[in-house]
Amino acid sequence: MSTTAVEPFDTVDLIRVKRSGGALSTPQIDWLIDAYTRGYVADEQMSALTMAIFLNGMERREIRDMTLAMIASGETMDFRSLSKTTVDKHSTGGVGDKITLPLAPLVASFGVAVPQLSGRGLGHTGGTLDKLESIPGWQASISNERMREILDEVGAVICAAGSGLAPADGKLYALRDITGTVECIPLIASSIMSKKIAEGTAALVLDVKFGSGAFIQDRAQSRLLAQTMVDLGTDAGVTTTALLTDMSVPLGLTIGNALEVRESLEVLSGGGPADVRELTVALAREMLTLAGQPDADVEAALDDGRAMDTWRRMIEAQGGDASAPLPTARETQVVTAPRSGFLVEQEALPFGIGAWRLGAGRARKQDPVQAAAGIELHAKPGDAVVEGQPLFTLHTDEPSRFARALEAVEGAWSIGNAAPAARTLVVERIS
Repeated sequence: MSTTAVEPFDTVDLIRVKRSGGALSTPQIDWLIDAYTRGYVADEQMSALTMAIFLNGMERREIRDMTLAMIASGETMDFRSLSKTTVDKHSTGGVGDKITLPLAPLVASFGVAVPQLSGRGLGHTGGTLDKLESIPGWQASISNERMREILDEVGAVICAAGSGLAPADGKLYALRDITGTVECIPLIASSIMSKKIAEGTAALVLDVKFGSGAFIQDRAQSRLLAQTMVDLGTDAGVTTTALLTDMSVPLGLTIGNALEVRESLEVLSGGGPADVRELTVALAREMLTLAGQPDADVEAALDDGRAMDTWRRMIEAQGGDASAPLPTARETQVVTAPRSGFLVEQEALPFGIGAWRLGAGRARKQDPVQAAAGIELHAKPGDAVVEGQPLFTLHTDEPSRFARALEAVEGAWSIGNAAPAARTLVVERIS
């Protein structure tokens, strides 16, 4: 006679608890995440639960329990056998956010290991792996053993996360994406931190963005997200800090995969746009402070070529040709200033959508991206411009894409008679 295992909880009871604003117990959350991962809890039931969480929130203890349960749903990595201290960085994403590219080799040039497990872009935010895959030969997928070898030999790895890390999060994120529950602080925080803690890094720096091009646009809500994630890392024994940064305008002068790699190389050569260099330096200082090197001269490592040397070794370790020319778009279209004055507005989100429509991003996970597509900016807010001067250039392999990209940025930029007030890029440190 066969028997069926009796489940300790009823999913409907848990839904009712959250629907009524109550708190789930630790055993309830542990069971929920396990049961959903193995398919016992149905998608429609988890959809109801996530909507209840979206509307009523979670206590700090609940968020911690959910994070730990998602970590326990899969494998974890452990870098304690490395001879180097490990420190990782995570950005909540934005428009033109290519900081991981110069940052990882910069920090690694100080003898620190940077195990950067990254993803691909979806929607208007570009993925780090998409950017690097514009380099001929570069491979995103490597084994855990090869990752350790590169960390020992080079110090920095940027690669795809394996499906074994926090599989519950992968399943839950896909559900949230189609049920309108993405922008929920408890669910965002547990999603990000379950993967980062499972990666096994000793320390973590978070770049949490607010503004037009950010995941969460409201500054106060972004700060709450940052503090929640810092608390989760601390509770799990990972030394964690966060920088709250402004994503009201695109970061740097390029939006798009190969375009952003080119700009990253300018930063690694000691140049590049001032805002990209500023944020790269700020995050590097934060990471190296957590790694026990608070006095590291990170700007010198950019200027004297040490960071660039590490970049070349990092790219070549994953099959890339660091000296190969980057792809360029077959077609370009320039937008010029209709009058003289000062560029006063350049809203991040519409420019991100414009680059996406040119082919730099994807609407579905399986969609291909154009390596060379995107937008190149020739001026930033505060810059003086003259009539007829190029403001930005659209890049794509398919000229039929220009019209919809121009529609996206219409009204997102403006020229005035006076320069706007300078904005602060890094507004707060949270620990």
